[in-house]
Amino acid sequence: MDLTVTDLTVTRGGIPVLDGVIFTLPAGRAIILRGPNGIGKTTLLRAVAGLQPPLAGRVAGVEDTIAYAGHSDGIKPTLTVTENLAFWASVFGAGGIDAALSAYALEPLAHRPAGALSAGQKRRLGLSRLVVTGRPVWVLDEPTVSLDRDAVGMFADAVRAHLRQGGSALIATHIDLGLEGEVLDLTPFRARPQPVGSDEESFF
Repeated sequence: MDLTVTDLTVTRGGIPVLDGVIFTLPAGRAIILRGPNGIGKTTLLRAVAGLQPPLAGRVAGVEDTIAYAGHSDGIKPTLTVTENLAFWASVFGAGGIDAALSAYALEPLAHRPAGALSAGQKRRLGLSRLVVTGRPVWVLDEPTVSLDRDAVGMFADAVRAHLRQGGSALIATHIDLGLEGEVLDLTPFRARPQPVGSDEESFF
């Protein structure tokens, strides 16, 4: 099923930041979100993923289909790399973890506690969770933070493999990942500043 966003308005701190956002993300495709810092990319992704309610509009085709990766790596520092992936595989009822370890070259780190990993290694582990979820729609907020060039290539390859298998990806990123997909500039959807209401004027 396609992910469809219709006339979505999202807020940050109760103030609309994006208004009337509309797009369709088909299976096997990627959409790359662009726009200046602060425009609301993270807010939009959280709304699409169901982590915060939109002010208006509709997101369809998402029930039990989305795997979200935000700024937090979502790993347990006292567990090993293997134990972290096994935990997430059990949460999502997915299969083994070998594909996730391989996709991000984590085999040499398999038995190392996650808390002892470098920032880049932690990010690779966090992103590898997507592979074990078995969910078709990946919603990703600046996924390449802390990754070196080789790890960025691993991530791009993992997304390509996901798309070939019929999955889809909605990605906010400032870098060119070399992925085939639509670029959606959010600038035209920037919400207009809210006028001062009559209630505030009544105090003067």
